[in-house]
Amino acid sequence: LSRAIGLLRHRGLDRGTGLLIEPSSGVHTFGMRFPIDVVALDRNHCVRGVWEALGPFRLAALSFRTRSVLELPAGAIRESQTEVNDQLDIRN
Repeated sequence: LSRAIGLLRHRGLDRGTGLLIEPSSGVHTFGMRFPIDVVALDRNHCVRGVWEALGPFRLAALSFRTRSVLELPAGAIRESQTEVNDQLDIRN
């Protein structure tokens, strides 16, 4: 249930935070109240796609190569200069 709801009941994401959805082959922003940045990752956490400031009622990261999706505050991709083929080190 928490995967299905994701960020829908939130009003925003604080800078420096995010939500890793694993496994996932894509996300939607139907019902979202704020824009988010989305990073599609393969099984090794290599970046396969980036979507900046994705607004409500959109789809992103839909691909058979996508194994997880990182949802971030709008502007995080630009600030971190994250690009396709970057290798991410994800830690809890």
